[in-house]
Amino acid sequence: MGVTTVVQGGHTSNYAHLLDPKRKWYNNRRLITLHAWLVLLLITSSGNGFDGSLMNSFQSLDQWKDYFHNPQGGKLGLLNAIQNIGSLAAYPFAPYLSDGLGRRRTVWIGASIMLLGVALQTAAQNLGFFIGARFCIGFGLTFATNSAPMLVTELSYPQYRPQLTSLYNSLWYSGNIIASWTTYGTEYIDSTWSWRLPSIMQGVPAAIQFFLVLLAPESPRWLISKGRDTEALRTLAYYHADGDESDALVQYEYDEIKTSLALERTTSVGWKSLVSTSGNRRRMLIIVAIAWFSQWSGNGLVSYYLSKVMNSIGITNTTTQLLITGILAIWNLIWAVFASFMVERIGRRKLFLISAAGMLLFFMLQTVCTARYLIAGSAAAAHSVIAFIFLFYAFYDLAFTPLIVSYTVEILPFSVRAKGFNVFNFTISVALIFNQYVNPIAMDAISWKYYIVYVCWLAFELVFLWFFIVETKGLSLEETAALFDGKEATEQIHAAGVAEVRTDDVSDEKVSA
Repeated sequence: MGVTTVVQGGHTSNYAHLLDPKRKWYNNRRLITLHAWLVLLLITSSGNGFDGSLMNSFQSLDQWKDYFHNPQGGKLGLLNAIQNIGSLAAYPFAPYLSDGLGRRRTVWIGASIMLLGVALQTAAQNLGFFIGARFCIGFGLTFATNSAPMLVTELSYPQYRPQLTSLYNSLWYSGNIIASWTTYGTEYIDSTWSWRLPSIMQGVPAAIQFFLVLLAPESPRWLISKGRDTEALRTLAYYHADGDESDALVQYEYDEIKTSLALERTTSVGWKSLVSTSGNRRRMLIIVAIAWFSQWSGNGLVSYYLSKVMNSIGITNTTTQLLITGILAIWNLIWAVFASFMVERIGRRKLFLISAAGMLLFFMLQTVCTARYLIAGSAAAAHSVIAFIFLFYAFYDLAFTPLIVSYTVEILPFSVRAKGFNVFNFTISVALIFNQYVNPIAMDAISWKYYIVYVCWLAFELVFLWFFIVETKGLSLEETAALFDGKEATEQIHAAGVAEVRTDDVSDEKVSA
């Protein structure tokens, strides 16, 4: 067996030829088991999507509005923002738990706190009670969302890592769908159970994780970082090579991880390290930007204030609003999952650019039609707004649903992955809080003219992405992270795997002789 490389997307991969062509996710018992554990982690995003959609649905629910005296303005902004305020409160602790206790235990801690918050929300007797419960849910969610996607990307079989990590954030819409359609169904319950039942449903993903996640495998990268090399090698071999620790792919992964971690140990790993090198500064600029873009592309108006948007164009019937919300959730899931499976075929950079260009076009058209309805009362313009919202989200889902998490996790080296990903989540929470307070106030004050702000911002996003997004298609996790650290770091990571493969080749030749 000679040493070969595979060139994809302008980069060279050293591991592609080591993949067993007969080992597929659907015909290998160990891979099926691994993917079952990864699904357990992926549902973290479903829980996040459920919570993010629940308040939007509740705002269309008469029973909820009557019980809490129809909160408006600042109160409504606080209700939507409090979950993210809870998330902010947990950010200082999340990376230390992920790096200190491990990925699995941190997810379990997050699930436990979320279950407490769900119980409080279901039993809420007044607005203060409800707000406190949502703070608790946000606090726990931070721990789970900090660790779960990292464990997905660090455990995945190399061939499926990009798709699985991209699926993580795409499954946000599965929670969105359950929340939207559950609330649509409970609208007909003429009591507080119309909103208490969806609140109970919100705790299902966390409950499943509470009972099962500590049984899942731990990240081999985390195990090696803690000196537990034997366990890491055993985990890689069990799930990636049917238990064969001498398998070429397993040895390549193992040596590449050890080499990468050894290189990272020569640099500081504190918070300052995120901006101490040119490579890390570039990473953080991109990460903060795409995190902010993901919430400040006009989607915040729809995700959290869809009922207000529909009211502004004359669609005021509660049943119709809930129906549109539910259909939009299904539409989003379809496009996001489709894009997740295209990341290795099309490439990250192309998906980001296509997404930004499409969002800019359809948000402009949405703005024009909203203005025409409010100025001239055109029914056709009102219906066109709904159509353009759907088209806008189709393009949003090509990149800003599947890629923001997977791209962030893969470009960060292990030593700062938890901290860098924490900054990503922190930026999203700040952007959400800003949106949730400012959007209702701005829409009440200047109506459709507020949309023009987002049109200008989307144009800026497109320019930024053109200049800064780096293609990572076809590379291993360690090779991708090294892209930003210069040619020397990339060559050292490559050398570890090549040396291992050559050692195996020599052994093979001796056997043949």
